Amino acid sequence: MIRSSLRAAVAVLTLILGTTLAAQVAPPSTAAPAPVPHPDCVFCRIIAGTAPSRKVYENQYVLAFWDIRPRAKVHLLVIPKQHVASLKELDDLSVETRAALLSACVKVARDQGILEDGFRLISNSGTNASQSVFHLHFHVVGGERLREDAITKDPAAR
Repeated sequence: MIRSSLRAAVAVLTLILGTTLAAQVAPPSTAAPAPVPHPDCVFCRIIAGTAPSRKVYENQYVLAFWDIRPRAKVHLLVIPKQHVASLKELDDLSVETRAALLSACVKVARDQGILEDGFRLISNSGTNASQSVFHLHFHVVGGERLREDAITKDPAAR
């Protein structure tokens, strides 16, 4: 009786510990969530390949491409493949996607030769910040001396 109880206890412990250990050693999922395109979003169309762009970098989380109206010698956009409107929705992105966004900004700056001399990273969030495309994006700008004061209001807005 004791022997069968002991065997049952060992079997239960093995099952519990085996499952727990398996869960501890299982690698985390590296698959990015499948992007849900917003049909009215030009960046979602670029991600889907239905709108043109000059891509410079892409991985499972992000895409980087040249801005169609550059304001500096180098002016790239880095966007998450998952649609979120702006930085205020940053917590809706996975930690992996958030890290990939910043890493991609540094990578494209390095690839364009602007890492050492300096570059600016900009994300406009909301209408008062002049956000024009409501899909989170970072502007990576550089390649020349940039104006020191990037936040002065337009004279007409004062």
